[in-house]
Amino acid sequence: MADKKIIAVMGATGAQGGGLVRAIQADPDGPFRARAITRNANSEAAQALTALGAEVVEANADDGPSITKAFAGAAGAYCVTFYWAHMDPEREIAEAHTLADAAKQADVGHVIWSTLEDTRLWVPLESNEMPTIHDHYKVPHFDTKGESNRFFFTRVPTTFLLTSFYWDNLIHFGMNPKPDGNGRYMFVLPMGDVKMPGIGAEDIGKCAYGIFKDGIVNNTVGVSGEHLNGAEMAAILSEVLGIDCYHAPVTPEQYRGFGFPGADDLGNMFQFYRDYEKDFREHRDPAVARKLNPELQDFRTWVTANKDRIPLT
Repeated sequence: MADKKIIAVMGATGAQGGGLVRAIQADPDGPFRARAITRNANSEAAQALTALGAEVVEANADDGPSITKAFAGAAGAYCVTFYWAHMDPEREIAEAHTLADAAKQADVGHVIWSTLEDTRLWVPLESNEMPTIHDHYKVPHFDTKGESNRFFFTRVPTTFLLTSFYWDNLIHFGMNPKPDGNGRYMFVLPMGDVKMPGIGAEDIGKCAYGIFKDGIVNNTVGVSGEHLNGAEMAAILSEVLGIDCYHAPVTPEQYRGFGFPGADDLGNMFQFYRDYEKDFREHRDPAVARKLNPELQDFRTWVTANKDRIPLT
């Protein structure tokens, strides 16, 4: 273990970071060992990583010195922020800045920054194509990450990892099929028949492990498991879950009007997927992800593995 290089993993108890820690620990003959960074080393999720043999340390993205200390001695660092924990764009940008500064101060040789497009490069703030949110953003949880790319680009050798729609949103984020009151289930996506790149969150971590192993630095890599439209996803959900599920293609305007926290952000996100399909999809070829992660799941495989976790209420 002493000769293995340390990969410091932010968000280690979350979806992406947890997947990376598990991928590292599942490869005992590999060149790395995981340092799992979390706010609470005593949490159940953190203890599960300890049980896998990972080093677990406490640090907070709001506390720069704690991150610098957690990155010390690491050959690589996986940097990710979680907008939905606070839904504060300025705070997410500040967290990204802190991570980039800490990586530079700790002299980390290779950073993977989990990022997304700054949609304002396609839809300027003055455009009425979609509503402006928080005065400065079109899709806040995208734009803040894209804007923060510059912090890493100017400080440390970085791989910019473009992620895709989490299929896990069907489990955790209320995007599961819903009963329509007539014995059938609705699967709601405000994208018409446009195909959307998606991926299992665990596979993002496995792809990141592949990037670290391959030493892909100063590049942008997009990952997805499969590109499907709402009707294709509904058909797979019907077959695997044993339900009669159909795609309910609401408009982005209708989706924004659903009123739950973040509905405006997500409505704009789906509109961006729809209106800029070519640009969004071309950087997320599943073949690229499969080279990094030979165990990459397509949607049917993912639903089959998680069918007991997808709510049907």
